[in-house]
Parts: sequence; structure tokens; C-alpha cells
Amino acid sequence: MSYPGKLRIIAGKWRGRRLQAPDRPALRPTPARARETLFNWLRDDILGARCLDLFAGSGALGFEALSRGAAMAIMVESDAGLITALREQAARLDSHGHRIEPAEALDWLQRAASAPFDIIFLDPPFKRGLIAGCCALIREGALLNDHGVVYIEAERGLAPPPGWETIKQGRAAQVQFGLIRPCP
Repeated sequence: MSYPGKLRIIAGKWRGRRLQAPDRPALRPTPARARETLFNWLRDDILGARCLDLFAGSGALGFEALSRGAAMAIMVESDAGLITALREQAARLDSHGHRIEPAEALDWLQRAASAPFDIIFLDPPFKRGLIAGCCALIREGALLNDHGVVYIEAERGLAPPPGWETIKQGRAAQVQFGLIRPCP
């Protein structure tokens, strides 16, 4: 079963292509308006970027980044049905810049041995308090390059964790979102 909304890639080489994912109660793809704002913010930084899409879900953020010219997107997802859907979506798009990592996001961050990323998409399930823990692991693992940013999304009360600062912030429907970076 596919996600009941009309989830499409907004711009780039796959513009207008529909993304499909199994219907899951906790699956909450980033709204199109939030994605459009986010990628407008990132327009000067996305070309050739190394991206990490934690809690990948439908893959909307990772595939949108690749569509707009990111060099790579590692997509971390723990749900087996969503992993299958991500693989099928990548095949439909003929994507070559992605890597799907079947893992819990926090576990993946704890064992990650990767070059730093330019952009990290952090869109965890709401009401679980995962943003601060993920940001701490991103810092500890040196997973963000010196000029990199982290996209965060929450249902309300969006604030950067201690030691991080907000660069930009927005709201779409019931969702608050923003770009953050570590404080100097």
C-alpha cells in the first residue's frame, strides 16, 4: 500500500516523480511546503553535498536532495517495509547516489565511521525526544563538517539542543522545522 498523500519530488532531475511508501501509523513525511522552504534555504549548498537522512521513512528528504544535485545520500531506516520501499523507489528513479542503511538511527550514529556530512536530515518520530540525543552523537562522532547544517523537524516547541544554534526556522501546517549548527 502506498502513502495516501500525494508525495512528490518537488524539483530537480526527478521533479514530479511520485514517492511511494507503505502506510504506517508513525510515517509522517515532511510536508511539501516545508521541503520546498528547506531546499530553497539549501539551494547554494546542495550541489555535490554529502547528505545523511536519519529516520528516512519515505525517503522524501534524501531523494529530493539527490534530485537537486547532492552527490550522495545515506538513508538510515529501521522498518523493514520502509527499507523495501526505499529500495524499490531507488530502482524506479534509477538512483546511484544513495545508500540505504537498515538500522536504528541512534545505533547507526554510535557506530558510524564516515567522512563528515554537509547536510544531515533529522526528522525523528514526534514526541520521543530524539533530536537532542542524535545531535549529541553527531557531535561526538564528528559527523558534520565545519560548514555543515542539520535539518530538524518537530510537532511544536522546536528549539536547538544545548550547544547548537538556529540558523533558520519555519512552520508548515502542524510542523515546525529549522536548520541548526553547533555553536562555535
